[in-house]
Amino acid sequence: MRKFMSALAGAGLAALAVTSALAEGPAPKDVLKTYADIAQAMYSDAVAGAKALQGKVDAFLKDPTDATLADARKAWIASRPAYQQTEGYRFGNKAVDDLEGTVNAWPLDEGLIDYVDSKYGESSDENPYYTANVIANPKIKIGRKTIDATKIDAKLLNSLQEAGEVEANVAIGYHAIEFLLWGQDLNGTGPGAGNRPATDYVQGSGCTHGNCDRRAAYLKAATDLLVKDLGDMEALWEAKGKARTALMKKKGASSLAPIFTGLGSLSYGELGGERMKLGLILHDPEEEHDCFSDNTHNSHYFDIVGMKAIWDGKYVRADGSTVEGPSPKAYAEANAPDQAKKLDELFVATLDKAKVMKDRADGGEAYDQMIGEGNAEGNKVVQDVIDALVAQTRGIEATVAKLGVKISVEGSDSLDAPEKVTQ
Repeated sequence: MRKFMSALAGAGLAALAVTSALAEGPAPKDVLKTYADIAQAMYSDAVAGAKALQGKVDAFLKDPTDATLADARKAWIASRPAYQQTEGYRFGNKAVDDLEGTVNAWPLDEGLIDYVDSKYGESSDENPYYTANVIANPKIKIGRKTIDATKIDAKLLNSLQEAGEVEANVAIGYHAIEFLLWGQDLNGTGPGAGNRPATDYVQGSGCTHGNCDRRAAYLKAATDLLVKDLGDMEALWEAKGKARTALMKKKGASSLAPIFTGLGSLSYGELGGERMKLGLILHDPEEEHDCFSDNTHNSHYFDIVGMKAIWDGKYVRADGSTVEGPSPKAYAEANAPDQAKKLDELFVATLDKAKVMKDRADGGEAYDQMIGEGNAEGNKVVQDVIDALVAQTRGIEATVAKLGVKISVEGSDSLDAPEKVTQ
């Protein structure tokens, strides 16, 4: 009888151990693996999109017509969703943030690159290279150094990135290419995007605005660089990649900090604050993310889609296949169920509000019109997304506090001290 009771006790302990293991949900290392696998898939899709853009840009430069320009613009817009979904990997992964500026730096002073409208102005107190116009000038003086810009190639463009240590001197990446395809959006908060003519790239007598050969060389070099730089970001997540290796060395619940740091900082300081609230406070279209193409609503929307994919541990690739596995959501549900349930609801709510914004823009009112002064309904649509992002951030903070994971979320004066923005 004693042996029988001992066996029952042993079975009970074993059952308790199993129950305890189940209560913990997936192991942090398994969550990290899914997180890294999804990153690799997202960046791989971004590279594929950039290569498709590269092909359309090459075709446009070979035969610059309205039709081939339209194809190149469509390819640029089509390349954005995959990359925007990766932005949840910033902030928590240093290797990613170190490279991010080469592909998505923003905002940019476009006068550094090419001709601009007289309304743009001729100088800026913050940027001595505000109208340097590399395309028109084969020699550029940066500080005491004269840069030979006779040949426009990758080396030159990289040397001009953040020239004079001014962040707005963006010479490469998606937004430099965007400007070269669309030109300036001179419509303010009215309807219409940039309208650069295809003839800006015609070689010979049909060239408009001069320097068409140099403009073509710039667009070609910038597009080729985007493919290369995105490839470098994808490589961070390969089996022996720098970001994956650094992540997988971490242990325990605290190893999940990069995931929640990235989600919190993108939600709050970056997207909710710098990319959305700032422009809404100022009613300034110059503060919108994809300002030349009027594609901002898509960029914001897919940032949010990407954050939810990271939380869910499930990413639907561009080809329709799915990468999924043990998720931050599953880990939180097992270890902080109340907070996890609330946070999941907040992710859904944010995506719903973003979909309203996207649908409104797809229906004809661009994001720069939504943030225009006097557009109370449009302003509210944008503010609703901001409010949802702030609530989502608070949900992330509550969840990690219960999990015992410490994170630091990036702030933004636009949200934390709006009075500073309007001074």
